[in-house]
Amino acid sequence: MSITAEAKTKLVSDYKIHDKDTGSPEVQIAILTTRINELTEHLRTHKKDHSSRRGLLKMVSKRNHLLKYLTRTDRTRYQQIIGRLGLRK
Repeated sequence: MSITAEAKTKLVSDYKIHDKDTGSPEVQIAILTTRINELTEHLRTHKKDHSSRRGLLKMVSKRNHLLKYLTRTDRTRYQQIIGRLGLRK
């Protein structure tokens, strides 16, 4: 259910800001978004998996906090990541 190492390195290379970037908010938001999408598909088939649902809600909350942080610090980076990931339509 988790993302593979290859997929994670591809996400990091797509969303990094500079060469040695692995933990910027954009990278974290992109990784969380892919995990959220995968877990959402899992929960569509396994409706009674409440422990995974709790983990999904925690990931959504963490992504929301990171997006709020980007909104406060740099509005243009926030707009770019929202546009690239297709969030908040």
